[in-house]
Amino acid sequence: MTMSTTSVPRHTIAPGLTISRVLTGLWQVADLERDGRSLDHDVAAASMAAYAERGLTTFDMADHYGSAELIAGRFAGGRAPREDVQLLTKWVPSPGPLTRADVRTSVQRALDRLQRTRVDLMQFHAWNYADPAWLDALFWLDELRQEGLIAQLGLTNTDTAHLRVARASGIPIVSNQVCWSLLDRRPRSRMAAYALQQGVSLLAYGTVAGGFLSDRWLDRAEPDWAALETWSQMKYGRFVRTAGGWDGLQRVLQAARTVADRHGVSIANVACRYVLEQPAVGGIIIGARLGSSEHIDDTLRLFAFELTDEDHAELEAAVATLSPLPGEPGDEYRVPPFLTASGDLSHHVASFPSPYPVRIDANGRRRVLSGTVWERDAGYARAMRVGDTISVSGTTATHGSRVIGGSDPAAQAHAIIDKITGALQALGARLDDVIRTRVFVRHMADWEAVARVHGERFGHIQPANTLVQAALVGDEYLVEIEADALVSDT
Repeated sequence: MTMSTTSVPRHTIAPGLTISRVLTGLWQVADLERDGRSLDHDVAAASMAAYAERGLTTFDMADHYGSAELIAGRFAGGRAPREDVQLLTKWVPSPGPLTRADVRTSVQRALDRLQRTRVDLMQFHAWNYADPAWLDALFWLDELRQEGLIAQLGLTNTDTAHLRVARASGIPIVSNQVCWSLLDRRPRSRMAAYALQQGVSLLAYGTVAGGFLSDRWLDRAEPDWAALETWSQMKYGRFVRTAGGWDGLQRVLQAARTVADRHGVSIANVACRYVLEQPAVGGIIIGARLGSSEHIDDTLRLFAFELTDEDHAELEAAVATLSPLPGEPGDEYRVPPFLTASGDLSHHVASFPSPYPVRIDANGRRRVLSGTVWERDAGYARAMRVGDTISVSGTTATHGSRVIGGSDPAAQAHAIIDKITGALQALGARLDDVIRTRVFVRHMADWEAVARVHGERFGHIQPANTLVQAALVGDEYLVEIEADALVSDT
């Protein structure tokens, strides 16, 4: 059967990769397969075909979404391979060191499951920016892109600073998957502007907040938060409670219902259309419970109307009564409060290995080495801990033989602070323990960009600080930072 795509707008992420502006998300496969259950792959693949035949040809999945990749491979491969669909997946490795072979093995596993010779878009998730393994993984993924096993590279749940670090380091990131909804507008603070400037497409998920932004919950009593039905509800229930509680949600739902009545659509339609019209959004991802709950007709109504200025004003007025969610996109997976299904990271990762090796001398002093040749040749450590005091050497944006951040002083500064954070973590401390920083810039014209990064990363700490211009060793280095920390019991 020939697909009809005339009613579904398309968006070009990068040359050779054009997607439907509504993507079908397969994360609920993992939820459907909880407690040892398994889906019938043939039935689930037939459900995917129903979406594709209506023009919803783009599917988003991940290596940890249960058997989602296998189901997609059954649909797109098999007797009559489907090349007119786009299969986007993610690689979410466990924290800790990686090898080039690990990266190739993971990509090949995705190719085997998807029954493809090339992944349309491989999206990478990093758990800990202070561990340079995330940079290694991206550089090796880019090698496989150049080899032809990956068409395009994207990120998922990555904040603006580290999207910037990756792109400034020469990694051709074309997309970033972020949570965005009427309850969660974090991408509007920094992410959207940077993505627009760089031509990066944002793929927004969580647009209906696990179903809470729908007619089902309008004028309903607050649920028993300990007895929710799905992982999505558990996760977005935390978003609801953080953003303003049940009363806040009801205010947003009432405003969305008023807007929906004007257009003859559902609250979910309004919630999705709101995100679809945001700057830099290339597409929104709507989850599907394959074989059990499909909303194809309702989804297609998204393209039958547009929100007016009056609609936006009414929605914005309701949203303005909420409390902003903390931080940047993806922070819920890295820093408290962990707005995840379990309220922590226990169902995602087992542990976080030390970013760098630590050596202990005969006097009990602990040293961290980051592996640069200068530590060996010039005879110093990246950081040393004596008692509760930690001193971090002057640090540049060096990782192995690479300069991270390219010619962007702000990106270099972020990479340096990540490296300092990694050294502190290895010594049992946190960035919050820093009591003094010294910043050296090569060009005084860069002082403000670097100072703003310092403010972004240390603003809640406010350590003593000095910034000076200095002739740094190595023309490629624009910034150098050193730090002192005092480890507290808390």
